Amino acid sequence: MLPKRYTTVAVLTGGLGSVGYLPHGDVHPEAQIFDERMHQMRLKCWKPAVGALAAVTIAACGGGQAGDAISGAVVIDGSSTVFPIAEAVAEEFQILHRDVRVTVGFSGSGGGFERFCAGETDLSNASRPINQTEVDACAAAGIEFTEVSVAWDGLSVIVNPANDFVTCLTTAELSRIWGPGSSVTTWSDVRPNWPAEDINLYGPGTDSGTFDYFTETINGESGASRPDFQASEDDNILVQGVAGDRYALGYFGYAYYAENAERLKLVQVDGGAGCVAPSEATIEDGSYAPLSRPLYVYVKHSSLARPEVLEYVTFMLEEAMVLVPSTGYHPLAPDEYEATLNTILEAAGGAG
Repeated sequence: MLPKRYTTVAVLTGGLGSVGYLPHGDVHPEAQIFDERMHQMRLKCWKPAVGALAAVTIAACGGGQAGDAISGAVVIDGSSTVFPIAEAVAEEFQILHRDVRVTVGFSGSGGGFERFCAGETDLSNASRPINQTEVDACAAAGIEFTEVSVAWDGLSVIVNPANDFVTCLTTAELSRIWGPGSSVTTWSDVRPNWPAEDINLYGPGTDSGTFDYFTETINGESGASRPDFQASEDDNILVQGVAGDRYALGYFGYAYYAENAERLKLVQVDGGAGCVAPSEATIEDGSYAPLSRPLYVYVKHSSLARPEVLEYVTFMLEEAMVLVPSTGYHPLAPDEYEATLNTILEAAGGAG
């Protein structure tokens, strides 16, 4: 389920079909500017051309008119943190292209890369960068790819709303709680004036990029964590666990907090410069440190030879300025999406 809903409206501009979005809330201030810039890019792509030049121009620009007669399937797997973005893009893309089936899984960043490097998926969502072992596996299979940054996230530390004593935790306290070999079992083990009640821990499974990022950032080594916590690759299960457990402590992507804010309590994090809570503002300006991070989509070059995949990736980047905020995450700068789209189009020119 998306953290916010939005309405899709068809817009005709200069004879070209495009899609506009009316979020139930504020629109990112740069979204309209970005949409116009991307529209001008499409106009360049659709200038009259003849013969072979016309075919190359249209193929390189990825089509994009509402009602294009494209069909096929786009297969995506990976991070549950990135899943709301992928779901939003897939839903709106399939409104335009009803003969394209987009499937989005959430086996975790690691699980997604396993499938991606085995040639089973076209795109792989990730909440951490691909590691060298995974790069080598893709290379061995002859799979070339482009890393696409799609959004910023503030990895969020969460307690139950009935918890009236925790408002902020330092990164050192988080490490004491979550580190391998931790002896912390009660809240009073963290601070003596807190209740002598068991801490019930909830966190992503070991295939999750969020698990990798959190353990590396907080415990100093990716994968270094105490094992005795309730783990799941499905962030909605973690939300349910914390929401139903008065003395729970968990962590997951900000969008899942934003979707369930009335059932959860956000904990500020002190990384050395004072207590800061994640928000659109603190994620954008970097003050929510050290748990702000980019989110990624990895695109397989050979898949870009298929019109439905190229059009999907193009749509994702063109509409990111509106779709990303609608899911609770923060978008990149417009220039970054535009530069990435150019990179994708160049890769598409060599695919096939």
